[in-house]
Amino acid sequence: MDRARSVFLRSFSFLSFAYAIINRTLIQAMSGEQVIHIIDLGWGDPKLWVPFIRGVANGPDGPPRLKFTFVGMSKESQERLQGRLVKEAKTLNIMQIEFNIVNAKLRELTLDMLKVNSGEAIALTSILGLHALLAEDDRVDARFGLHNNNNKKINQVKECKRMAEFLEMVRSIGPKVVLLVEQESDHNSTRLADRFVEGLHYYSALFDWIDLKFGGFSCTDRTRLEEMFGQEIEDIVAGEGLEREERHERYVKWAFRFTKAGFRPVRLWYETMDEAREMVEGCRLGGFKVVSQKGSLMICWHERPIYAVSAWTCFSS
Repeated sequence: MDRARSVFLRSFSFLSFAYAIINRTLIQAMSGEQVIHIIDLGWGDPKLWVPFIRGVANGPDGPPRLKFTFVGMSKESQERLQGRLVKEAKTLNIMQIEFNIVNAKLRELTLDMLKVNSGEAIALTSILGLHALLAEDDRVDARFGLHNNNNKKINQVKECKRMAEFLEMVRSIGPKVVLLVEQESDHNSTRLADRFVEGLHYYSALFDWIDLKFGGFSCTDRTRLEEMFGQEIEDIVAGEGLEREERHERYVKWAFRFTKAGFRPVRLWYETMDEAREMVEGCRLGGFKVVSQKGSLMICWHERPIYAVSAWTCFSS
């Protein structure tokens, strides 16, 4: 899966845009802080964190002390990322950098594993992974037929004890900002037919992008991407209970969960939608576009929202 994700990171150019927004939002939130603690929930891409280090190194009050907590990464990925960030810090010749490696799955994460200290300005990032906490031993409803789109049940947010506990834990450490990127689709229904149809529309858009990206030709990279998305589809339509982790939800449901847990949205860093569109064009996203929607940025493949980027902070902040 690490190889497939490596292909995904290299091929899916929307990430360049998402990274730019995340970095600018983080740098703005951390302006003037002397000790910064970044908690990365399992993503660990040097292309995200190297620009961040460069961005905070030249702050008005001098470079801050940096601490990174990386959760749930493979040993190989940890070593590669740590080496890259240490090298960047040495190149700047002014940066103190510390690492806290947590060898645990997100569901197993506890407060003491984060090693949060007094005086740290904390930021947390979760990219395409937080939905795994929605897995629960729920009842299967495989009756054929879809909910009517006008039925209020389609927009109901399922209670999830583990997610509520996790967000409560995050709030307890008082992060200045929480950055969230999630799939903009609803694959968390107990009804198999609903998940099947929603998955059909969502992954058709992704496979359309793959076909355009590789021009209809077969190659190793394409095969790995198709296998990665194929495993997600299998999880969505064939998995049940705690084994089904690809429980994607739309931004409106994430907003409900975060607000209920005591968070409020933070404006993502960009001056105008025109600038955001210029960034998309600069990232050569061809076929992708960005839309601002209720406090989030939607990355769309043509007219279909694919990923939602949002930022949150505690109500008391």
